[in-house]
Amino acid sequence: MTQSVVVQVGQCGNQVGCRFWDLALREHAHVNKGGMYDEALSSFFRNVDLSDGGTCGIGGRIQHLKARAVLVDMEEGVVNEILQGPLREVFDSTQLVTDVSGSGNNWAVGYMTYGSAYRERIVEKLRKAAEHCDCLQCFFLIHSMGGGTGSGLGTRVLSLLQEEFPEVCRIVTSVYPSAEDDVITSPYNSVLAMRELTERADCILPVENQSLIDIVNKIKLMSHGAKPGLMIKRDSAVTSGQGGLSEAEKPFDAMNNIIANLLLSITSSARFEGSLNMDLSEIAMNLVPFPRLHYLVPSLTPLYTLADVNIPTRRLDQMFSDAFSKDHQLIRADPKHSLYLACALMVRGNVQVSDVRRNIERLKPSLPFVSWNQEGWKTSLCSVPPVGHSHSLLALANNTCVKPTFMELRERFTKLYRKKAHLHHYLHVDGMEQSFFSEAITSLSSLIEEYHHLDATKARLMPDAPRLCIAR
Repeated sequence: MTQSVVVQVGQCGNQVGCRFWDLALREHAHVNKGGMYDEALSSFFRNVDLSDGGTCGIGGRIQHLKARAVLVDMEEGVVNEILQGPLREVFDSTQLVTDVSGSGNNWAVGYMTYGSAYRERIVEKLRKAAEHCDCLQCFFLIHSMGGGTGSGLGTRVLSLLQEEFPEVCRIVTSVYPSAEDDVITSPYNSVLAMRELTERADCILPVENQSLIDIVNKIKLMSHGAKPGLMIKRDSAVTSGQGGLSEAEKPFDAMNNIIANLLLSITSSARFEGSLNMDLSEIAMNLVPFPRLHYLVPSLTPLYTLADVNIPTRRLDQMFSDAFSKDHQLIRADPKHSLYLACALMVRGNVQVSDVRRNIERLKPSLPFVSWNQEGWKTSLCSVPPVGHSHSLLALANNTCVKPTFMELRERFTKLYRKKAHLHHYLHVDGMEQSFFSEAITSLSSLIEEYHHLDATKARLMPDAPRLCIAR
């Protein structure tokens, strides 16, 4: 069995990461009734004997579970909350890198100042986490793009992972700010971070704050009984804030829960058995035909726990349809009207291969794929459903529908950069030069252009409309 390490950077990264560990423990507790440390647990947790600090092997009793994680934040508030909360036993001080002053919403402070000052400490923590693994397969990096620590130090950590562990898969979950973000410099931070993501990650799962807000608002409408039979359980995996940082629910809890559920689904094959498991390294291998085009649009269904969990087959088919609708995408996009390069379907629960194949065949005619990869589907079946569900589906689409998100980001960047607004805050940081800005926007424009060229081929996929014959 392989192991993975989660690296959570900044306030958002640590809040989402904390929620992931909470939900993962709930899932394993639901399945592991005997209290034994098994292969499923070993993929993301160590079993530590506190009397001597040694690691207990697979097959023994669970002693003390420690998350395979590294927590990094330059403002220690969130990490301190975690260490005082219900999950305090899951982490220890050897896994933490913190400071007190924060990065001041400045990518350059995170990347240059803290990246240089804390380089050795971060590398040491990463190496120690890697040494605890028998077969390290993947690093999961969780961060946000709008702030200084998440964007700056987050991408510096990504570059360290590439340098120190070049053979280990790097999957990044990046939370993009909304247009109404309260951080004025977020367009700078996001574009500067994107250059690093494009060059250094194997896969990126982009998630937009605005899309999460829209989804949470829809869930709240349903929880107030907008439709009979669709009442949501109050303690569902999405709506509950319990078990995370604190017992009281906070404004971002429901949004963080959605991202945590995305991570639960993508790691399910690594954690549990299934008739058709997907290796984490297979995601990049099968879904990324070109190295820079590795932004995989996630969609998750169901997004809430239905009161009647015995979902009949008709609802199973509806789940597949939902995964391709714009309402279930974790960025604001409509993949059906853009071009697919490849798509992965990660199914959990009692679902047969024949169900998956039938639904792919049913949906195929409405989903435009590039001409050279018409069969670009990758599927996995994990037998263990999320707690409270009978089955669930995560779709990862390498689709040109990310282009409008990137174009909107470029436009917001250009508005500031044209006036050189707030630039001096960045240029005062040691090691930061104005060329970083021009190179970052050039990289983003080049990425947009690559997606644009692919989009242009979509017209050739459409059959010619029938023409009237003109009588001679």
